Amino acid sequence: MPTVLERLRKLAALRLGVDEDQMVPDASFTQDFGADSIELLELVMSIEEEFSTPAREVRIPDGDLDRLTTVAEARDYLKGLGISDD
Repeated sequence: MPTVLERLRKLAALRLGVDEDQMVPDASFTQDFGADSIELLELVMSIEEEFSTPAREVRIPDGDLDRLTTVAEARDYLKGLGISDD
C-alpha cells in the first residue's frame, strides 16, 4: 500500500499539473509550482477526499491552510490527524 507521502505526491502532482518526480518533500506548492489560492483550496479538498474513509472524515479548516505550504508539511499535518502509512 502506498505511503501517505506517496499518495500526497501523486495527488498534488495531478492537481497542480506537474511531474510527480518534482513533488519532493520540501517542494512548495506556491513558490515551486505557482499554485494560487484557488488551486490550494482545490488541492486541500482533494486531500480531504483522498484520506477520508467511511470510519473517519478528514476536514482541514481554512485556518490551517498556511500550515500546508510544502509536501512534507501536508504529510506531517495528516500524520498529526492520525493518518498513518499502514
